[in-house]
Amino acid sequence: MLEWIGLLFELLFLSAGIYLYLFAIGKISTSNPVARQRMEDLRARHGWWIRLAALALTAIMLVNVVLHLRQLMA
Repeated sequence: MLEWIGLLFELLFLSAGIYLYLFAIGKISTSNPVARQRMEDLRARHGWWIRLAALALTAIMLVNVVLHLRQLMA
């Protein structure tokens, strides 16, 4: 049971990494013009670091998920 909970958390962190990457490249937006402007300002100032962090998180979590699934299937 605990192994499956660990896998669930790994999948949640993988999803967070994917979401951050989509945010960093501008694929996620909002209909609120004030929030949209704040998002654009954040991307303009920190987009490079957000993109790098998201790619690192996604890569690490993808490896963790694959290894965890291999462990569960063994």
